[in-house]
Amino acid sequence: MDLRHLRYFVAIADHGSFTQAAEALHIEQPPLSQQIKALETELGLKLFTRSRRGASLTDAGTQLLEQARTILTLERQFHQLAQGLARGEQGRLRIGMAGAVAMLPLIPRAIRAFRERWPEILITLEESNTPALCEALRERRVDIAIVRPPAPDPGISLHLLLDEPTMIAIPKGHPLSEHHTLKLSDVAKEPFLIFDRTIGPGFYDAIIAACQQAGFTPHFGQSAPQIAATVPMVAAGLGVSVVPAYLSQIHADGATFHPISGPAPRATISLASRDPDLTGPSFNFYQILLKLAEASSRT
Repeated sequence: MDLRHLRYFVAIADHGSFTQAAEALHIEQPPLSQQIKALETELGLKLFTRSRRGASLTDAGTQLLEQARTILTLERQFHQLAQGLARGEQGRLRIGMAGAVAMLPLIPRAIRAFRERWPEILITLEESNTPALCEALRERRVDIAIVRPPAPDPGISLHLLLDEPTMIAIPKGHPLSEHHTLKLSDVAKEPFLIFDRTIGPGFYDAIIAACQQAGFTPHFGQSAPQIAATVPMVAAGLGVSVVPAYLSQIHADGATFHPISGPAPRATISLASRDPDLTGPSFNFYQILLKLAEASSRT
């Protein structure tokens, strides 16, 4: 069925006249009459009774009118939703986040700014590790993910957000805790706390490579279940660790944080997506993240 026929049907019913409906629809009356006749033929029933006073609905036409209005309303809603989705103003946004990424100040700020501008979009959050989030992207369980590169899947596209410095975390009261800055070699003999490589292979390898560049291979202590978990473990006196600078905001009792002089790893964070070109809500959220990340890098 041509939806145009339903619009003509409703217009005539509303105006009670083929002539007035034709004027409102900006078409000639003869083509309008032909279209209604075609609709009646298709349906196998008569919709209007004509008279000198205009056009009145038949019993069948009266019963079909509300259905026609409903169909046309759904059509308008369909187009409005499609246009909103295309502009990134409607729909949903499922965001995956690698461990400790949610502690970045820019993440809650970006979500707040996004919701203020596009309140109709439903946001859901999922926290995991980079390999698991890349799998979630492939399986379309999340739309985008904020991860630590590299991505284990070459089919995943990465969009750089931050390349943040790292710091050495030391138990409070340790002789080295009195120093403002430290070299990695200063903690060469300390038990070294680090997360399992499967959680964030890129960051893990960067830490090990920086230590080796500084002239030593870390003496590993306990393994942390997540990157952020290294801070309370340091505070408990279980060893030292290298952490992204933003984790110093945790201010865990019992830990001090020290900028690294000399070779040091970087804590790189990227937005991962299935497609190289972001669209809709994913693109809009990335633009907000990128703007906030650029602002934070200048401060």
